[in-house]
Amino acid sequence: MKSDRPHADEAIPTLTEIVELEGPSIDPQLLEAMQAEISARVMRLVEELMREASRELETILLKRVSDRLRQRLPELVEDAMREHLGPGD
Repeated sequence: MKSDRPHADEAIPTLTEIVELEGPSIDPQLLEAMQAEISARVMRLVEELMREASRELETILLKRVSDRLRQRLPELVEDAMREHLGPGD
């Protein structure tokens, strides 16, 4: 039984030539200077983002500590007063 589909070798194109793509040539010193500048900019951005994240975390933690203190302080004061003054009648 013959298939209407082309033979597998006919369906897959093959490269008969190798094409070499050439980009613009860049002076190695210029490339090194560009890499150094990009690295410096990335590091400045990282430092800025870390400072911002640190401030945000500090704000969140301060709020959490304040909330917990607000919740637990009345009980702590009451327990200390009962221990030293005895039960109130």
